[in-house]
Amino acid sequence: MADAVGQGAGKQLGMQARSGTAVCGAVELFYEDLGDPADPAVLLIMGVGAQLPMWPDGFCGQLVRRGYRVIRYDHRDIGLSTKMAGHRAQGSVYRRVARYAVGKTSPVPYTLVDMADDAAALLDSLQIDRAHVVGASMGGMIAQVLAGNHANRVHSLGIIMSSSGKAFSALPRWRVIRLAFGGPGKDAPWEDRLESEVRNISIINGPNYLPPVEQLRRRVEDLRARSDYPQGMLRQFDAILGTGSLLRYTRSIVAPTVVIHGSEDPMVRPRNGRNLARIIEGARYVVVDGMGHDLPEPVWRPVVETLTENFSAAPPQG
Repeated sequence: MADAVGQGAGKQLGMQARSGTAVCGAVELFYEDLGDPADPAVLLIMGVGAQLPMWPDGFCGQLVRRGYRVIRYDHRDIGLSTKMAGHRAQGSVYRRVARYAVGKTSPVPYTLVDMADDAAALLDSLQIDRAHVVGASMGGMIAQVLAGNHANRVHSLGIIMSSSGKAFSALPRWRVIRLAFGGPGKDAPWEDRLESEVRNISIINGPNYLPPVEQLRRRVEDLRARSDYPQGMLRQFDAILGTGSLLRYTRSIVAPTVVIHGSEDPMVRPRNGRNLARIIEGARYVVVDGMGHDLPEPVWRPVVETLTENFSAAPPQG
């Protein structure tokens, strides 16, 4: 199955593609490795519950055509990677949310530190000493921990629609918060859950650059067919809560960094991205006008151009 998925992506993008499963400590991570292995590597790290196709093929293709080797992967607990079945945080999630709001940690099955170690182990498995690291949403948080704890592995850092998780960060807009309290139950018919997922994506994406409803439906259906494991998303959310503030990692970042944020992001408010850029010495803050909390096709070019400009700011690899 792994080879078939990788070859399919390669044919669609018209480029070299390899895929497989890497042993990363206690977990196995499914990955796709796109482009020429001799080109500089870019490691893409996605957000909560987001399987590797959430880095769109066309977005990856733009990076490959600019001369980069692109690696995207499934985190532990989602997609085709190891599921942490049987593990759960104890106690009330509301208590963990309250502690997170003031920057405190909580006991959870695994944290963003463990997920950053997964990413470093994936680079080891692929025999990549250093990579340009790009993280989106929770992936941007993992990227901060990776750059703080494994500075020698991060050639440059791109953080998209993310936050440092510091105490009293700006909350999502109310229309996003309400999503956690509505929607069909777990036993609802698939069509009801599908419509709810499409509606949620529409709200999180924001009103600009919203793909057609049928395209959003296909996205949800394709991802569900690839893997349907909502328990993993809940544990990843707990990983964020359990880690607490990232400032102890973020303040130690030395890689050239750009923080990219959409002006209309209702999930992670732009103020959080601006504050994150202020914390990292020398970081640039770039706003993509009209972008929400997603990567629709109209924003690929400005995001890729900003990232590759930051790649070029890194010193040549020896």
